[in-house]
Amino acid sequence: MPAHFCLSVRFLQPYSHGRDASGDPEWPPSPLRVFQALVAAAAAHWNEREHLEHAGPALRWLERQKTPSIVAVIGVPSEVKYRLYVPDNVADKVAKSWAGGREGSIADYRTEKDVCPVHLRGEAVHYVFPLSAEGCPHLDILTAAARSITHLGWGIDMVVANATVISDDEAAKLSGERWSPLEGSSSDGLRVPIEGTLNDLSSKHTAFLHRLSDGGFKPVPPLTAFRKIRYRRVSEPTIRPYAVFRLLKPDASGNGFFDTARHTRTVAGMVRHAVALAAERAGWERERIATYVHGHTPDGSAPARGSPELPRFSYLPLPSIEPRGKGNKVTAIRRVLVTAPPGEDATIAWLRRALSGQDLIDERTQDPVALLSLLPASDSVVKNYVESSFAWSTVTPVIMTGHDDNNPAKAERLLRKCLVQGGISPELAASAQLEWRRVGFRAGVELATRFAVPACLDQRARYHVQIRWVDADGRAISLRGPFAFGAGRYGGLGSMASHRREGANG
Repeated sequence: MPAHFCLSVRFLQPYSHGRDASGDPEWPPSPLRVFQALVAAAAAHWNEREHLEHAGPALRWLERQKTPSIVAVIGVPSEVKYRLYVPDNVADKVAKSWAGGREGSIADYRTEKDVCPVHLRGEAVHYVFPLSAEGCPHLDILTAAARSITHLGWGIDMVVANATVISDDEAAKLSGERWSPLEGSSSDGLRVPIEGTLNDLSSKHTAFLHRLSDGGFKPVPPLTAFRKIRYRRVSEPTIRPYAVFRLLKPDASGNGFFDTARHTRTVAGMVRHAVALAAERAGWERERIATYVHGHTPDGSAPARGSPELPRFSYLPLPSIEPRGKGNKVTAIRRVLVTAPPGEDATIAWLRRALSGQDLIDERTQDPVALLSLLPASDSVVKNYVESSFAWSTVTPVIMTGHDDNNPAKAERLLRKCLVQGGISPELAASAQLEWRRVGFRAGVELATRFAVPACLDQRARYHVQIRWVDADGRAISLRGPFAFGAGRYGGLGSMASHRREGANG
């Protein structure tokens, strides 16, 4: 019995130039991107340049289907950009020079454009839509349209495509990394079509054709009929929902900041206290506050012992990462990120409302020392901590969960155990490439031994760690943060930032 509608795209060269809304390389290509390519191909195939009559019902059926899973070859963003020089749209200036008898060349008006392609380790991307009992009533039309697709991404990203209906067994045999959509919308996910996307694309095309009508220029409105869905690889850890806040001065007159080595633990503690007060005001039970907020036993008498996956908040002060010359420098703490266990999106939504505008109180003086202001995940510094990357390194040291006795082999075993306790699968933790040392892997990071840690962890070894995610076959894997590992991971120690981005202003 047919189970899935499968739209397959094969790249004719080992790279892709598609970018997401923020300008970063997009891999895998979003379902909306392939839907737009399908619409353009259908218009060309049936020569319906202004209004889709023949393929319209099939495309409207497709936009109503459930969000597809994606099976894609590995895509590795280039670490080195190359530069193009693109002619500006200033032919009127050149023509004016010619009309005046002067020389002019469009080559004199060029804009620099840096390009960072995704290198592909294979060729195929499959979009697998689950089918209902009715099957796929428009298969012939969708297949003809798919076979007319010529490119996906930039015009130089040439492809061939096909559409078919496959069984569960055939879907399981598709080769590539498997990406599953997560429930709910996301501000930083892949764009997917919704009911009404085709009509919006048609309206946008009509506006483009008439942009110079009535003696003036009418800007073409952006596409709005879509939503964003976060995808995750089947092999990667479940994403923890989070909220991010900027630390302002108590009177909100400017940004506050705290020294990373001395005050990471302090900032985490003040945020934990603010969350506890908000939870009390919201009517949380005392036992839940003790366990979920403080990480204690239900009676609050001692730190909780047992499974590392006990549901609780994690408080991660975020040092800024600023571009300095050819590298990035870690500076003071100006933001803080709070995570909750996977699936606790409603709790994080409450936290965003409850903490925004709240004071951080100095435990000794009882005076406010900072004000929390809600930040979006698109904040340039926050992206270093939450976006997908192949390589990560600590900005605060990992505190070992046991004693390594200065034995490298034992230290490695403990570090891999820290990865598993931090939510990484045992298989991925075993294959990850690790480096560790007292000195940081980034400019501006203090020695691991200089960080203030809780008294109960003061005798534990602590290291800065760099991780490159690879699978059992040695293939690079890009994982999405936030990440924090080790015994201090709930209080800001062991936090990691990605090496994919080139830095962002503090």
